[in-house]
Order: sequence, then C-alpha cells, then structure tokens
Amino acid sequence: MINISERAQQHFLKLIQQQGIDGLGIRLRAVKAGTPAADCQLEFCEPADLAGDEWTVECRGFPLYVDAASVPFLDAADIDYETSSTGGQLTIRAPRIKGEAPGESASLVERVRYVIETEINPRVASHGGRISLEEITAEGVVLLRFGGGCHGCGMADVTLKHGVEKTLRERIPEITAVRDATDHASGANPYFSREAAGKSAMA
Repeated sequence: MINISERAQQHFLKLIQQQGIDGLGIRLRAVKAGTPAADCQLEFCEPADLAGDEWTVECRGFPLYVDAASVPFLDAADIDYETSSTGGQLTIRAPRIKGEAPGESASLVERVRYVIETEINPRVASHGGRISLEEITAEGVVLLRFGGGCHGCGMADVTLKHGVEKTLRERIPEITAVRDATDHASGANPYFSREAAGKSAMA
C-alpha cells in the first residue's frame, strides 16, 4: 500500500488543474527497480496513456496510477510534500525500491557493495564523487577506488577515515580496515584541490 499525505495530494491536484486536461492523473513508476541505482519517476498521465494493468490509488480529485511492474518495489512507500520558508519539496520514501538487503549468508563482497551503493555513494554524489570496491583481502581489509570529484580530492583521506570506513565497519564487523587504492595525483577534476582544505563529502 502506498501512503500519500494530504499535502502531497493537494500539491498534485494543483499541478493537474494547471494543465486543464480532463481526466488527467499522475503515474508513478520505479526506474531500475531492485538495483542500487533505483529511483522513482512521476509523470502526468491521461487515460489513453494507460497500459491497463496499473494499480490505481484514488486520491482527492485525481487518480494515482502505479506501474504494475513497480508495485512490489513501491509497496509501503510514503509520498509527502514538505513546505518551508523557501518553498516546498516533494519527497518519496520507498524502502523496498532497491530490493532486499543481502542476508547474513551473502558474501562479504555482496554486503560491502550494498553498503557502498545504498549508503556511501548517495552521500558522496553531492560532491560529484563515486566510490567502488577494488578488492577485499583475506584479512578483511577493504580496498576502495575513488572516482569523479573524489579522485584527487584534498579531503579524500578525511572522507575515507571519518565517513566511509566508519560506515562500513559499523555495518559489517568482519571488516578489519578500509584503505584507498586510488592514485589521487592523476585526478582531473577534484571537488577540493589537494592544496585546499574543506570538509568531508560524507559530512
């Protein structure tokens, strides 16, 4: 079941009324569902655009159509419209959209990659960065490679020690250490230059 707050329904209804099209609704689908890159997509939808197998959620003054293939990934999603002094922002929280977290029987590599993709990379993405798993040694040492804005960044060491390593070791106790395998001297577009000081991308 998808929960849509009154504020979100009022926001959608206002947008629909601005279009001036009879029978217009909103369609919700999960893009790249079941993967770390999963996201939600919203679009206006007329009855003629429907495939016929969508799930319909009746809202105040309009229908919300949920793409049939997306239903398992959007179950228990919460849609809200949060207002502030500077405006408003639509938020969608879908706990199942990326699929199930690896269980205890999953390999160490699977669990490390899951934490990197679902917790670490979304945070360093604000600095244009990305982190990938290079290797896990027999001793439980995780070697990572920094890319994008993190490649050559002057604060990469801080991000590694106080953000990435802390997160990984809290989530996966078998990890003994986390190290950076990146040649930062070759970074072409760092978020912070090696000469400048700043704050961690995980802050």
